Amino acid sequence: MKITKKSLLTGEIHTREIDITEDQLEQWRAGKHIQWLCPQLSAMDREFLISGATQEEWDECFKDDK
Repeated sequence: MKITKKSLLTGEIHTREIDITEDQLEQWRAGKHIQWLCPQLSAMDREFLISGATQEEWDECFKDDK
């Protein structure tokens, strides 16, 4: 499913294909933990759902933490 989010890190709008169903998305929005609800998702896919951030933005924002 295509998900469009605004990045909390940069304010940019991104669309990404995420392996999630509408039902899973609604359950997550209702408060279920995404890592238990969708174990098939990568950590970056989960992060995108939560914050809208891409891997590139994450790397750029936290490059000094490495």
